[in-house]
Order: sequence, then C-alpha cells, then structure tokens
Amino acid sequence: MTATFEYVLGLADDALISSQRLAEWYAAAPEMEEDVALANIALDQLGAARLLLSYAGELEGAGRDEDALAYLRGDREFRNALLVELPNGDFAVTIAKLLFLSAYQLPLYAALSECGDERLAAIAGKARNETAYHVDHSSLWTIRLGDGTAESHRRMQAAVDELWPYTDELFAADERAPVDPATLRGPWLATVERVLAEATLTRPADAWGPTGGRDGVHTEHLSYLLAEMQVLHRAHPGATW
Repeated sequence: MTATFEYVLGLADDALISSQRLAEWYAAAPEMEEDVALANIALDQLGAARLLLSYAGELEGAGRDEDALAYLRGDREFRNALLVELPNGDFAVTIAKLLFLSAYQLPLYAALSECGDERLAAIAGKARNETAYHVDHSSLWTIRLGDGTAESHRRMQAAVDELWPYTDELFAADERAPVDPATLRGPWLATVERVLAEATLTRPADAWGPTGGRDGVHTEHLSYLLAEMQVLHRAHPGATW
C-alpha cells in the first residue's frame, strides 16, 4: 500500500513538533548532560521530520518542499497528534510525553519499515534505530523519578495522569495508514506498563481522550509554538544562508 500525503504529513508533524518542544529544554534541563541528551533527541526527531516532509511534498505534487511545509502552514494545516504540542510543563511532564511518544513510534516505525511503500519503509527503518534510544532514555528517567523521592514520585505520577488521555489519539483508526494504528496499542502498552510498574507508578484508567489533531483541530498551544518556530522564515521569505 502506498502512503498518502496526509498520512505522511501526520508522521512528519509528530516528529517536527516534538523536536521543537524538546529543543526548548536546551540549557534548561536539570543536568548539563541532559541538555545534550534532549538536544540530541530533538535532532533525531528533526531528522525524521525532514525526510518525511520532503516525501510528503513529493506526494502532494504542489511544489512545496520541506521548508515550505514546516514554516508556511497555519495551525489548521498541521496533522500532529495533540500530545506532542502540549507545553513542556515541568521535567516530569516532558519525560512522560517522551515515553508515551517514543513507545508508540518504535512499533510504528518497525511496522512501516516492512510496508509496501519503499520510500516510507526506508525512512522508518532509519528512524526506528534512533527511537529505540528515545524509549530507553525516557524509561530510565521515568523509573528514576517515579521510584525516587516522595516529591519526584508525586510529580511523575501527576505527569502520567495528565498526559494519559491524549494517548488515545495515537491509536485511532486511519484508513490512510499502511499500518493499522490499533495494532500498535498492544506493544505500546507492554512497554509503558512495564516502565510504570518498575517506577512504582499507577497506570491511569482508560477513559475519554481528546482528539482532533489529525484533522487539524488543535489546542491553543500549537499556535504559540508555530509563531516562535516560523517567525524567522516568514520574516525573510526566500532567504538563503
């Protein structure tokens, strides 16, 4: 099955917006080493976003390259899941978000690396190796915070509880997808539940979760993020460096 423009755009936007959020931690993380680690993860996500945006532009066939798709779309044209656009919050929120996202992206990229779309399979194969590190990194921090002090445990549990409803959107049915999103929930849960148990954290109950990101209906947070991310490109259209 050949991937569609909208589907590839959703994958790209997840990676792009996640990269932007993680980059906000540079020089602000709780440890100097973590500044570097989160910056590297942000660069991994950005690298995947560039490949996916370039492919999306080719699928669209309207002459838009990766820069045009990243910097010249409004918020209603973005197709990322709501989870990735949420504010960083404290460090625990960022770690929980990274755990949930990377535990989803890992089986997703693994499945896509074997799909019938050769271009998408190649991109996913490269991203899968990097995402395995993202899962390990976020897992170790979740365990460290959850099974740490009373205060770190409280903050980590609060972050998990806050973000859990937003994970439902990751597995919503999508007829455009070469891989059924529902099949990814099992591997995702296996990873997340294992980490939460080791971190002495309680898995939240499943309930209603907000959706809309895949259709361009976003929270107010995306507009502010895009304003900062796109300002230089829009201020100097057509500039080369």
